[in-house]
Amino acid sequence: MEATIYNIKGASAGTIKLSEKAFGLPWNADLVHQVMTSMMSNARQPIAHTKTRGEVRGGGKKPWRQKGTGRARHGSTRSPLWVGGGVAHGPRNDKNYARKVNKTVKTKAFFTVLSKKWNDGEVIFVDSISFAAPKTAEAKSVLVGLSKAKGFETLATKRKNAAFIAIASKDANVEKSFRNIGSVVVDETRNLNMLDLLNSKFVVIENPVEAIKTLEAKLA
Repeated sequence: MEATIYNIKGASAGTIKLSEKAFGLPWNADLVHQVMTSMMSNARQPIAHTKTRGEVRGGGKKPWRQKGTGRARHGSTRSPLWVGGGVAHGPRNDKNYARKVNKTVKTKAFFTVLSKKWNDGEVIFVDSISFAAPKTAEAKSVLVGLSKAKGFETLATKRKNAAFIAIASKDANVEKSFRNIGSVVVDETRNLNMLDLLNSKFVVIENPVEAIKTLEAKLA
């Protein structure tokens, strides 16, 4: 497979060959769903926490005697049946939501989504993105320039989850320039994961020669 490399003005700047193993996998919805739900579950941080009847303060004294009052029997005012009592089956912050995902399965799911993005025309390769200083205006002009490429017309106008920009190496100027554009996420190519691909409409890969090497290293 061969892909076009663009410059920041949206003009063709060359081509690059893509591996079938990285960009030519067939779609597998069950695999992607399994890994996606597992990754989201592993990232979950339980915060909500309720107390059981044994943790609520008080309630040590029996409200009334067992028999003879005509009322239902109760042993504590901290029963879940009482106002101010404990909570039965409530959320607990000590619950473990971790789910194991094999590395090979996770890797295959990543490249399955990447292949789907490529086949749908949602991946664009850019020769270089760099700024002398952090400038949001320059970052916006890059998006406008790339939106001139066929199929990427909404890149600069989409308000939410427009693009994930994968840069070859950490660049503070690039990161700060795109920081004020809420529809764009910038990170290094080596940190790209499946959820990043799913959460963004377009994927912009900068310095594709080095990026492809980084991505294909995951296959090893």
